Amino acid sequence: MTATDTPTVGDLVAALLEASGVHAVFGVLSVHNLPLLDAVSRLGKTRYVCARGEAGAVNMADAYARVTGKVGVAITSTGAGAGNACGALIEAHTAGTPLLHITGQVNVGYLDRGWGDVHEAKDQLGMLRSACKAAFRVWSAETALGTVQEALRVAMTAPCGPVSVEIPIDLQGARVAHAPLGIRPLPVTVAVPNAQDLDHLADQLAGARRPLLWLGGGAKHAGVAARRLLGMGFGLVTTIQGRGVVAEDDPRTLGAFNLQPSITEFYGRCDAMVIAGSKLRVPETARHTLALPGRRFRIDADPQANGKGYASEAFVCADAALALEGLADRLEGRMRTDPSFHGDLHGARAAAEEMMRGNLGRYAQLCDALQEVAGKDFHWVRDVTISSSTWGHRLFNLFDNRQSAHASGGGIGQGLSMAIGAAVGEPSRRTFALVGDGGLMLNAAELPTAVQENTGLVLLVMNDNGYGILRNLADVQFGGRRFYADLHTPDFSLLAKAYGYAYTRVKSFDNLTGQLRDALATPGAATMIEFDMNSIGPFARPFSGPRI
Repeated sequence: MTATDTPTVGDLVAALLEASGVHAVFGVLSVHNLPLLDAVSRLGKTRYVCARGEAGAVNMADAYARVTGKVGVAITSTGAGAGNACGALIEAHTAGTPLLHITGQVNVGYLDRGWGDVHEAKDQLGMLRSACKAAFRVWSAETALGTVQEALRVAMTAPCGPVSVEIPIDLQGARVAHAPLGIRPLPVTVAVPNAQDLDHLADQLAGARRPLLWLGGGAKHAGVAARRLLGMGFGLVTTIQGRGVVAEDDPRTLGAFNLQPSITEFYGRCDAMVIAGSKLRVPETARHTLALPGRRFRIDADPQANGKGYASEAFVCADAALALEGLADRLEGRMRTDPSFHGDLHGARAAAEEMMRGNLGRYAQLCDALQEVAGKDFHWVRDVTISSSTWGHRLFNLFDNRQSAHASGGGIGQGLSMAIGAAVGEPSRRTFALVGDGGLMLNAAELPTAVQENTGLVLLVMNDNGYGILRNLADVQFGGRRFYADLHTPDFSLLAKAYGYAYTRVKSFDNLTGQLRDALATPGAATMIEFDMNSIGPFARPFSGPRI
């Protein structure tokens, strides 16, 4: 772009996305974003994925960011369109996903007047602020580029999160008289650890005999440092969001097994824990009743994490990877850990896995067979369903930090859309999406999107004709009074045929590995595998989740 050009605001935004390394944007075309998407189309540098709904578009952008490490971008309409996006924005905020959400607005002259313009919404900016890390409004063509640049910077700055930008429709196509000579994203500041803080932390840990790392989603990029510390004698446990920072078949890690009896007993035999990049959320700590080792140290880029949930002896405000690398430098040659520590850790994990397998019963076969046919190079996306909350989150191993995406906030129905985003973000990997029959139908409008975009994703549909976990909760907490949890589900074979999916129904686990291999025999084809749970049978022990 030269100084003689008179680009539109849409042109500047499209150029900024391209300069930021964004290879795909996800959206729903609308009268209130036409000039912006026209610019994206004319520039021709960024793939546009045509979602069927705004929630789906944001979920796609969310998972795209998680598997690529880049910012995810979703473009929606204003009013009801922006409102539809909010649930997915809340999920991205919960997960700490760097995401830019661009929405339209009514003409500047009609903003906030309540004159009933098309797609107008009361205090849309306030609504978006409540769902996001931050929200901005563009007030003039001249300030548009700077506003979007700042939104990108905020989204990418740890703790990361979704940021929304409103661009009124009359400004999207407005020309900018003085075009910038260079369009690029603003630099993102990374929190560098204080050397004295690291010195102090290293001194406190140097004498530990059984030290454990607890790594969350904010430390997923710290794998190199984590492996160095494991080599010095540390053990490791991750949150579900932090999975894959170290390959989960490594005998020095507990994976994401962190609440089972053998694990909690093992924590009692650890003499130090370093918590990095984790919010220590309620689901991971049983409402902060989980007894962690008495000596706790915390690393987080967010200063407000200090003391949140659990007290700690020392806090280092810094990027997790930088801090753990600095810690490893200072501990090199100083650690004298208990030689039996890793063996005890491995035993605790083995006991947790055995307990889970006992609870799963025959469904442990599904986990094992799927692990065999998937290999190690895949995406693993989970919606909220019983299988995800049990074996999908823990027993099914991951091998790197860009394989996983799941509904971390507990919202049902987001798995299909997330799987599309993951498949678009890294198409060389086959994407497996574990969903329930109820959750799948919530966003079933995105079924054709997966085919249209040639994602080749594999939908694993656990069909029990209802909300299974809510049935189990009713049995445990409401005296067996089941209510409103049964669903009329479609004939999934006909649904798959209508949208062009290869389809297989699994009614028993006889020769399960062979059934799965046959179902996945066509590379690149969108595939739906329905597991008829009523025919297969129940879990050995009903899973009802935490008490409400």
